[in-house]
Formats: sequence, C-alpha cells, structure tokens
Amino acid sequence: MSAPTTQRTNVTEREARQVAEAAREQDWHKPSFAKELFLGRFRLDLIHPHPHPDAESVRRGEAFLAELRAFCESTVDSARIEREARIPDEVITGLKELGALGMKIDPKYGGLGLTQLYYNKALALAGSASPAVGALLSAHQSIGVPQPLKIFGTQEQKDAFLPRCARTDISAFLLTEPDVGSDPARLATTAVPEGDDYVLDGVKLWTTNGVVADLLVVMARVPKSEGHKGGITAFVVEATADGVTVENRNAFMGLRGIENGVTRFHQVRVPAANRIGPEGAGLKIALTTLNTGRLSLPAMCAGAGKWCLKIAREWAAEREQWGKPVALHEAVGSKISFIAATTFALEAVLDLSSQMADEDRNDIRIEAALAKLYGSEMAWLMADELVQIRGGRGYETAESLRARGERAVPAEQMLRDLRINRIFEGSTEIMHLLIAREAVDAHLSVAGDLIDPDKTLSDKAKAGANAGVFYAKWLPKLVAGPGQLPSSYGEFKREVDLSGHLRYVERHARKLARSTFYAMSRWQGRMETKQGFLGRIVDIGAELFAMSAACVRAERLRNEGEHGREAYQLADAFCRQARIRIEELFGRLWANTDDLDRKVVKGVLGGAYTWLEEGVIDPSGDGPWIADATPGPSARPSERRPFGA
Repeated sequence: MSAPTTQRTNVTEREARQVAEAAREQDWHKPSFAKELFLGRFRLDLIHPHPHPDAESVRRGEAFLAELRAFCESTVDSARIEREARIPDEVITGLKELGALGMKIDPKYGGLGLTQLYYNKALALAGSASPAVGALLSAHQSIGVPQPLKIFGTQEQKDAFLPRCARTDISAFLLTEPDVGSDPARLATTAVPEGDDYVLDGVKLWTTNGVVADLLVVMARVPKSEGHKGGITAFVVEATADGVTVENRNAFMGLRGIENGVTRFHQVRVPAANRIGPEGAGLKIALTTLNTGRLSLPAMCAGAGKWCLKIAREWAAEREQWGKPVALHEAVGSKISFIAATTFALEAVLDLSSQMADEDRNDIRIEAALAKLYGSEMAWLMADELVQIRGGRGYETAESLRARGERAVPAEQMLRDLRINRIFEGSTEIMHLLIAREAVDAHLSVAGDLIDPDKTLSDKAKAGANAGVFYAKWLPKLVAGPGQLPSSYGEFKREVDLSGHLRYVERHARKLARSTFYAMSRWQGRMETKQGFLGRIVDIGAELFAMSAACVRAERLRNEGEHGREAYQLADAFCRQARIRIEELFGRLWANTDDLDRKVVKGVLGGAYTWLEEGVIDPSGDGPWIADATPGPSARPSERRPFGA
C-alpha cells in the first residue's frame, strides 16, 4: 500500500501571485541606491561618502566583539560541535551570560542594543568559530521573536517577551511546511478564533532552532469569518504549550550542530494577545523583518571569505611544487586573487548595507536582498576554490588530517556548511524573482495595467497614457551620462585609478535599464515567465552594486589612512574580475538556451528521455516525496531538547 501524501491546498498560479503581491511593501518612501541602479540612474551620492557609525556605537560594539572573541576562542570547540552534531550546553550558557542572545534588543529590555553593523560583525566572528553557533544566534534574532516584535509588536508584547529573548529564551521562526516553501498562498496551518484565543493546527518543517526553542513565531492562516478579516497571521507561541510536538530533529550535509526540526501543532491554544499585528499581516511582517534580517547571512559569508583567504595564504605559501610555492603558479594564484578581491567586496557590500540600515535614511530592501544573494553565491565559490587549492587535503576531513599529524583544516566542512546559504531565507532562484519584481516596480506602476489580462480597455488606455509620459521622460536619460566623460568620478583616481570602474558602473546601469525596457516591450505579460532573463538582470545589478560598494569602501579606507593603498588594489582587482562576469551576463541576456531548455524539460517530464536513466541503481529509500502533514495529534514523542535540560 502506498504511503499517504499531504492534503494539498489547491491554489492557482494567479492566486499565489496575488498573495505574494499583497504582502509586498508597495511604496518607496525613501531613496534606494539599488532601485535607482536598476532604473539606469547611478546615484553615487546615496552611498558616497561612505556613511560612518557614531563613536558611541563603535565603542560599545568593539567592546562586545572583544568579549565575544575571547569567549569563542576559549569555549567554542568547532570540531566537537561537528563531531557531536550539537552545541554544548556550556556554550549556550556562556552566550547567554555575554548577552549574545540580545545583541539587537534595546537595553531597556535587557539587550545590548548593538547596531546592525556590529551585530553583523559579531555574527561573522561567531560564525567563523562555529557556523552552527552563528546560525543559532542569527535565527533567534534576525527572524525569530525579537525582530518582528521590535517593528510590529505592541508595548505589552515587548514588555512580556523581549526581556526573555535578551537573556534566557531562544526563539525560532516557523513558516515553511512540508508542501509549502516559497509559495505561502498554499499555507495549510490554521489558527481558528475561539473566544479570546486562536487554536492552531498544522505541521511546520525546517524549523531552525525549533528543537531547542522556548518561543516561536508561527505563521498560520486565520479563516475569514464574522469579525475576523482572516488571512496569514503571525503569532508568538510558547514552545511548551500543550499540543506542540517536535516530531523530528533533521540532519543535513552541513551545519551539523543546527537544531532544526519538524514541529506539529494540534489544538494549540494561543491567546489573542500573542498575535503580532492584525490578521492577514503575517506575510508582510515576515518580508519586512527580512529586509534587514537577511543581512545576517551575508555577514557569515563575509566571515567565511576571510577564513578562506587566511588558509589559502598560509597553505599556498607553505606548499611547494616544481621548485616554488604553489601560490606563485598562476593557476593557483588566480584563485587566491579571486578569494582576496571577493572577500573585500563582500565586506564592502555588507558594511555599506548595514550602515544604511542603521541610519534609516535609505530603503534597503533591494540592497539587503542583493547582499544575501551575492554573498551566498560568492562565498560558496570561494570555499570551493579553497578546497581546490588544498587539493586532496581540501577533500579530507579535519579529524582525518589531525589523526595523521597534520593541521586540522576543515575546508570540506566549510564547503558543506556554506551550501545551505544558497537556499536559506529565500533560495537563489526565489531571490532572483523577488529582486526582479522590485527592480521593475517603476515600470509596473505606470504600465502594469497594459499587460494585465483582467483590465478593461479603458484601464489599458489610461495606463498607456501614463506610460507614455513616464517613458518620454525616462528613456532619453538612458542615452548618455557621466560615465562617458573621462573626468567623471575623479576623486577616485589615486595611485590606482578606480574612476574608470565607476564610469563603467554608470554606463552599464543605463544599459541594464535599456535591456529591461526592451524585454518588457518584447514580452509584455510573458515577462514574468522569463526567469532566466530576469535572473541575469539581477546578477548584473548585484555585480554593479558590489563594484560601487568596493570603490566607496576603498576611498573611505584611504581617507582614514587605514590600508588605503591596499584597499584600492583589492577594489581594482575585484572590479576587473566583476566586469568580465558582467560582460558574459549581458551576452547571455539574448544569446542563451532558455527556449531549448524549456523543450528539453517538457521532454524529461513527459518521459521522452527515460532511456537515458538506464544502467544505474537508485539507492534512495521508499516513501512519499513529501511527508504527510494532515492535521491531528502527534503519534511520536517530542524531541524538543531545551539547553540545560
């Protein structure tokens, strides 16, 4: 008899898009460097001079980093965490005593009140000691209870929960379900109003921190009824509440110390006072939380780049082949140059985005998303190059290296640990679509009704008139700009000349905008299906943003007299490498195999190529592709394991 499958919520593609669109922040109240970049406007004034943190935040931040470094060096044993697949209780106890659970929480609630900039530096530091520790701290504060309550919580909720989150309680964020990933319109967990409570039923998957959490942010669908608007809604739920069962602790190829599980809710009563925001605002709360919450992931990616550079430098200088260190062989040296230049750029993107978040004068929703996308992809490439530089030792585990008397360098572990970042908090593919939607927002605002099949002829005529006015003003500005003047951005012309790279960014921002306009004119309503094209558009924008951030950071360091000459060299190397990638991406906008790929996919799904699969054995086990998530009582003992219990 076949195993049961999940009862799926039937939602059309259009309905799913409407749910996602309704959750978006519709308006732009503040300027955005990245949004302007996608529109062909290189607003260097929005990021240069590079913003600076105030002296007091630096003092407090540096003091905490010193304490955290001492603690990590003395107490965090990364090899032990990898070996035992869990973070020891004494590590968690020490982090609580340091105040690391409350890094972003206001001091009036018992937190440290660090800025986004120093919070990210702390995550990079902790994550370098153990990626599992970095993931725990990030999931607790970036997307767990503290961040949504900080933005959307009532004063009563802040008073009740933030002091706990700052010092004692670990939190988790529960959105994903066995059959629901990036398509929240099909969310199946329900929260039914009953008196002064809501009754939760459903199953949540991949609940980072869920196995050890004390408090949960749970997204559930409230049915529409009299007096209830309904919709996807956010709740704070006590992990010890009756009916909450951690049914499994999941294991992964990397991040072996992560406490990630499956959580079932059966008739769990949650007070209405624990609802965050109004009914139906859950997705908007989640997306708004992620605007800055996403910066935690590239923070740890930048930290990984620093470690990769350190190991590559030390190893490639020590290891000799054919009479000289392998670093001096061009095939290896180019990899080291890539790691060094890209690490510089990742930190530039991270610090710039973080400081803009702290100042709150720019809308950074695209910048944060680009930082997540770019950081996760480039960190994975850097770790892969490190493994290649290390050769067989890169593929060998640290424990094996130690056992035979060599330095225990966990390069292969770094590769495994970093792989999830291309999936966490929005996969690369979903990030492409999310950023692309924001990048074309101006176009859809003025011309969206033209390509909407449900709009009337009068609506389309009105949209056409509005579009005509917008494009009559916008398109001529894409023809020429300061990027064509040799004297532009002269303040970046030092011993190493970065001004040419900024002129390149300006010219290619306009080219990017022209390409987007041409594509919209060509495909109109089918534009949203051209995911390959949109992904390349976003990748070009990410490279241009990183180039800009690298140049601005180099100039800041030069002005501060801190490694200015070296920073210019690294920025120059990165920009030259990025320009090669950008030219390839522009070429692939129009010369690609996207149409052929779609035909092949239809053939694969239709069984046309099953003969190609012959001659192998499938070692996979039996069972359904997606586990049954039908609501009901749990048939399994809870695997919840709070630290210290």
